[in-house]
Parts: sequence; structure tokens; C-alpha cells
Amino acid sequence: MSCLQTIQDYALRAVTTDPDWALRALPKSDFTLCQQVTLIGSGLIWNIYFGVLALLAGFFFANALAVAKGAKSLLIRKPAEWFIFIFRGSPLFVQFFFGYFVFLSLKGVSPFFTPFTAAWLGALIVLFCNTAAYSGEIFYGALRSVPRGDVEAADAYGFSGFTRFRRIIWPTALRLAWPAYTNEAIFLFHATTLVFFSGFPAWQQKGDALYYASYFADKTFNPFVPYPILAGFFILLTLCILGIFGLINARLNRHLPQERRAKVKFKPNLMR
Repeated sequence: MSCLQTIQDYALRAVTTDPDWALRALPKSDFTLCQQVTLIGSGLIWNIYFGVLALLAGFFFANALAVAKGAKSLLIRKPAEWFIFIFRGSPLFVQFFFGYFVFLSLKGVSPFFTPFTAAWLGALIVLFCNTAAYSGEIFYGALRSVPRGDVEAADAYGFSGFTRFRRIIWPTALRLAWPAYTNEAIFLFHATTLVFFSGFPAWQQKGDALYYASYFADKTFNPFVPYPILAGFFILLTLCILGIFGLINARLNRHLPQERRAKVKFKPNLMR
């Protein structure tokens, strides 16, 4: 089988809805490098799906959590504080299993919750809550770091209430938080590999990138080919994230002198 034929057969195996095409048997022996690269890359589509949607939704929720945590009212502040504490204080791996148990229990109450027991939705919600909690703490710290002079200048110009927050406080906080938020985004994409080990079943059992890398490692008894391929894909994904977030960071800091602009740097977390 040529490499082109392999790509045609397996490039979209992880995401297709056609049962005949999706359930095409995986190769059993004589594995080629092209097969491993193609199938692991196919599974990576799921990792990108989890990362992009959780990041986009989590960004807005994280900002709401940051504002709520800084509120004077206990009814608003305490739920935000406990949400952040619980999801930052417990391992993501445990959150996957607990989330699956909750959705499985709700499934017995109403069939409405049936989709939540699958990885494509249930695991996505867990990732969304996790990244919102970490990002919320980042944005909360940035809100508290907004220079007092900026707020006083806004008051001098007659800004108050939501107008002051929208035009002065939030843009400044976003600029201050962006380098740290970039690292959270990178780690979120890396954390999507944990979905393979969670209690959530993969959609039609087609799996993500780690699923296929583990498949080839088990079949060949040689982890030194599929796992470096997996790492290579994630390194490329990280470079893309750094590039995109770097452009956004440059946009946020465009009004500052070059020497005062914060740089986006990757600082890996050793533990979550």
C-alpha cells in the first residue's frame, strides 16, 4: 500500500461519521512510518477539538470568574472562589472520572444526559471547567495588578462603572495576563491527552492521538517510534499556539514602547 493510499484510507478515520469507513480495520502487522504518522495525526484532530472549544468557552467564563471573585458581595464572590479552588485543587485526571460518574448518574434520571457520558461532550465540559478555573485565577491576579494610576486617569476623564471596566481596566488586565494565559493554553492542549485514560469512552471508539500511538506501541513493542511522532505533532501544535497568541499579544501591546512590551514565553508546568 502506497503512502498516498494510506492517507486516503486513514487520514479522517478518527472523526468520520460514516460507519463503514470509520470502522475500517486498523493495520495488524508490517506497520509503516506513513501509517503511524497518518493515524496519530488523525487522532490529533480530537485533541485540537477538545483544546479549541474548551479554550474559547473557558476564556469568557474565566473572565466572569475573575470579576466575580473580586466582587464585594459574598453571594457572588464565594461561588467563584470555591469553583476555582475545587478545580485547581484537584487533579484533572480525577476530575475526568468524577465527571463521568456524575453524568452517568444523571443519564439514569433523564436520557437528555446520554451524550454527556461520551468523550466528545463530557470530557469537553471537564476540560472547560478546569481551564476556566486556572485562567480565572490568572485574570483575577491581572485585575488586581492594574496600575492605580490608570484607574485614576479613567476617573479624571469621566469614565465610571462598566465603561471604565470595558475601556480601561479589562484591556489592561488582559494585556498583563496574556503571557501567563498563553502557557495555560499550551498546557490545556497537552492535557487533552488525558482523555484517552479517562472514564469517558471515545466516540465510536476511534480515539485520539495517544490512542493510536499506544496502539502502535503495543503492537510493535517499540514505543520509540509512535511516541516521538506524537511528541512531534504536539511540538508543532505548540508552535502554532505560540504564533497565534504572540500575534494577539503584539496587538494588545501595540501602544507601548518596544522595550515595555511583555514577551510570550513557554514555561512548562511540571505538575497540574
